[in-house]
Amino acid sequence: MTSEFNEVLSQSEEIIELRKALKTAQLATARAQRKTADNIEAVYRAAKDASLATGKPPKFPVYKMTKGKNPEVALVHATDWQLGKRTADYGVITCRTRIDQLVTKVLSLTEIQRSHHPVNECVVMFGGDMVEGVGIFPGQAYEIEAHLFTQLFEVAGIMESMLQRLSAHFTKVHVVCEFGNHGRLGRKGDMPSGDNIDRMAYQITSERTKDLKNVTWQMSNDWYQIVEIGNYRALLVHGDEINSFGGSTPAFGILRKCNAWSTGVVEPFQDVYMGHWHTPMTLTMANAGRIFVTGSTESHSEYARAFIAAVGKPSQRLHFIDPNKGRVTAEYTCWLD
Repeated sequence: MTSEFNEVLSQSEEIIELRKALKTAQLATARAQRKTADNIEAVYRAAKDASLATGKPPKFPVYKMTKGKNPEVALVHATDWQLGKRTADYGVITCRTRIDQLVTKVLSLTEIQRSHHPVNECVVMFGGDMVEGVGIFPGQAYEIEAHLFTQLFEVAGIMESMLQRLSAHFTKVHVVCEFGNHGRLGRKGDMPSGDNIDRMAYQITSERTKDLKNVTWQMSNDWYQIVEIGNYRALLVHGDEINSFGGSTPAFGILRKCNAWSTGVVEPFQDVYMGHWHTPMTLTMANAGRIFVTGSTESHSEYARAFIAAVGKPSQRLHFIDPNKGRVTAEYTCWLD
């Protein structure tokens, strides 16, 4: 009887200890969650304060719609700016200059199109990796010119200036946002994927462009966006959903994944737009839709030279869409070197 009593007593003590350990673990988890939430809230609060402190870019006269047959829509894919990255010939100022150059080319090419048919609307797809980040891979700190706070506000300022200019030359500008892997906070899995500097920059920019009545925004926590232009439907992803083997651009892997997505995994689409790989490329899917891989504004990456033996020329993408026939009518790779 005594041994049974001792055994029961021992089990009770173990239960008490386990309860104590569980409570300690729960408290630690709660503290960590509060700390994470506080950090994220602090970033957003600082973002709002800093955005109020910075001035507004100049306003431009508003473009008046032109009438005519067969109107088309300009589609800009802006992605992988990697702002904050430092290379031999790339930095924050270079990024700003190249996006300025991109907008100038978009407007010039649009005027060429307008000589034949109306182009009154523009869709801008921000594809992610707009910032370089700070903790994505070992040794990254040695390649960073600006830390996260500066990256956030610099990229938001560049996006704001870009939209200010575009909104003055189109009757409507629709912005579609997707976030990339470089915008994540910490290493992969450290934080929820939605807590992303790209998303913060988009939110800041949307707040600062509220006075632009012809600019609308499409943002969500999803890993993809469906871009609708009349009868044209495109899938926008960042591109890090496809694994790389040996560092090269995995053309077969991209085709296989996009073909799988087109079978009903996501909503119906015709074409796919992605960045991430820093190399402009076009592939054709089994359903005759196409995959447009867009380049980066970055140049002279030592990582690319050493790991994949490639040096990409800075570029972004501009298409013109026939919304009635639901197809791309003109394709431009806008070189920015």
